[in-house]
Amino acid sequence: MVSSKKLRLWPIAGILLVGIISIQFIQVPVQNDKVTHPINASEEVAKIFRKACYDCHSNESKFNWYDKVAPVSWLVNHDVKVARSRFNFSTFDTLSATDQQVRLWEMVNMVLAGKMPLNSYTILHPEAKLTPHDVEVLKNYVVSISPTRYHDSSQIKSAEEEQKVLVDKSTASKNIAVAPNGVRFIPDYKNWEVISTTSRFDNHTMRVIYGNKVTVNAIQSGRIKPFPDGAAIVKVVYNIIEEKNGEVYPGAFNNIQIMIKDEKRFPESKGWGFGRFNGKGLKPYGETAAFNTTCYNCHKIADETGYVFSIPLENKDLK
Repeated sequence: MVSSKKLRLWPIAGILLVGIISIQFIQVPVQNDKVTHPINASEEVAKIFRKACYDCHSNESKFNWYDKVAPVSWLVNHDVKVARSRFNFSTFDTLSATDQQVRLWEMVNMVLAGKMPLNSYTILHPEAKLTPHDVEVLKNYVVSISPTRYHDSSQIKSAEEEQKVLVDKSTASKNIAVAPNGVRFIPDYKNWEVISTTSRFDNHTMRVIYGNKVTVNAIQSGRIKPFPDGAAIVKVVYNIIEEKNGEVYPGAFNNIQIMIKDEKRFPESKGWGFGRFNGKGLKPYGETAAFNTTCYNCHKIADETGYVFSIPLENKDLK
């Protein structure tokens, strides 16, 4: 005879089966559009991208049968949508040379940080894991497309003139346009505390990073996960002037990047609103407010530091 306990389980199993079958119809499968402007790289480099990146970051996504079964398919569809919004190898050559360099260095940095490929992906697709040789090939590739350019005396003079124009322009902030997501230029950043300086030799820039009082207090007290509302960070980016002896100096002004924390205004990006103001005219970056999502996607790698990349070391971490 069948026990009463087993009899009670049959209806539950039936309901689960019906539910699993039903949710298969509640999904929109990933569509592969045409490959129009693929990345222009050597076959060795392209082969690495194809094995580790293309299933999410291209229009040539290939899926196993279990990738198409809900609810797994929902996660797959979401990951591919987000990945393609970051960059798409099938349209990569439509980006400017500068944007391509930035994206490629971002890829390498994500790999070095162990963030990419996603662990959840490589568990089911172990062939996508990168070897130390793969990583070295990618590093050599991105270095080769952004070689060092040494300065001449005219560059120094030009840089000094641009920096003076920047000071004059930022003082008259009323004439500076607002970013599409509503983030405004903050001229008072010059009176804030410098919290960090960084250099990026991939695109030959160096940065001075300022934080307002809310930001500085949050860092000093360790309250950065999350940062409190009212925190603001300004990153001033200069082109690097490089000497053959290895010394570097701030050159011509490049752009100013701003992060402001406001949970009500920017709930979909963990409360952070982003802005970038380019060139001497401080022209806001982005055609629509959607660029805020692109910025946030880049900052996801810094979730352990409140989505901010450059946090000063605590005293206990200093050597």
